[in-house]
Amino acid sequence: MSRRKPNGYGSITRMKGNRSRPWVIRVTVYDEDGFGRQVPIAYAETEEKANILLAQYNNNPWNIDREKVTLAALYRRWEESKLPRLGKANQYSLRAAYKHCYKYYGMKYRAIRAYHMQEAIDNCGLGVSTQINIKNLWAHLDQFAYELDIIDKMYSPLTTTQTPPETTREPFTPEQIQALWKIADREWVDTVLIFLYSGFRRTELLTMKIDQVDLDEKLFRAGIKTANGKNRIVPIHSKIFEFVQTRVEHSQSGYLFECEGRKLSLSGYYKLWNQVMEQIGAAKTPHEARHPFETELDNAKGNRKCIDLLMGHKSKDIGNRVYNHKTIEQLRETVELLK
Repeated sequence: MSRRKPNGYGSITRMKGNRSRPWVIRVTVYDEDGFGRQVPIAYAETEEKANILLAQYNNNPWNIDREKVTLAALYRRWEESKLPRLGKANQYSLRAAYKHCYKYYGMKYRAIRAYHMQEAIDNCGLGVSTQINIKNLWAHLDQFAYELDIIDKMYSPLTTTQTPPETTREPFTPEQIQALWKIADREWVDTVLIFLYSGFRRTELLTMKIDQVDLDEKLFRAGIKTANGKNRIVPIHSKIFEFVQTRVEHSQSGYLFECEGRKLSLSGYYKLWNQVMEQIGAAKTPHEARHPFETELDNAKGNRKCIDLLMGHKSKDIGNRVYNHKTIEQLRETVELLK
């Protein structure tokens, strides 16, 4: 009596009639709508050989008929093996980009050409950043398929996106920052000032846990997105230390920014941020709070290497990048240049 195969493992059945290879091995792939369906991947002379082929497929699905690997099948394997190695923000962007490739889910990856990829980019109906994410996803999948010998040529380098528009972002003015200090005792104003005096990205602060804040050493140990941005040390500026301390000591969710004892979502925080902006008559975003942090430190003649470390940027000068090491006290001295 044969043992029942686990879900998703595949199936083996015998076809009717007089055939040289009557045993068919089927596995699940996904069609253009993202729904799973069983398709044949190989045929065998005996049931024993069919079981061996199915076991080989589950050990390494790419050993059998690479020409039948669909976009959906390739993506799912890439999502399991490659995607977790990327930063959280990048993972989110690439997963979202995959949804715009739905027309080709069931298409054999070997048959996908540059014009298919370009169509997904051009017709996503969204802005340049989404187009860039889709292009990046095709590049990742191409590279993965090439590594597995599924394709002989990568077409993703032939795709293009719209030219990003010149930024219209402007930093907070000294008058706007002064206006914030005048109402610093009002709800949520402290969070805006923490953005301004720490230089963190919006996601970095909204996902920051209180165990990433060292009140004794007066340090943040956080950061995401790039190798240089991850787990970086940013001294807490003396002007915002009390704000940070209060939030850490009263946190119920374990996060630095919370509302009613729960972690704040990005959309939820934007509503609170905009309420503060209305009070000072400004139309700014959390990202624009990074601009004055870097600009003012540069204007104050702050050490370039220290500024790069605080911002989570890679130093352009190789000498600074490789040989120039800075202490926490040097970083603290640089942060305190913000007046």
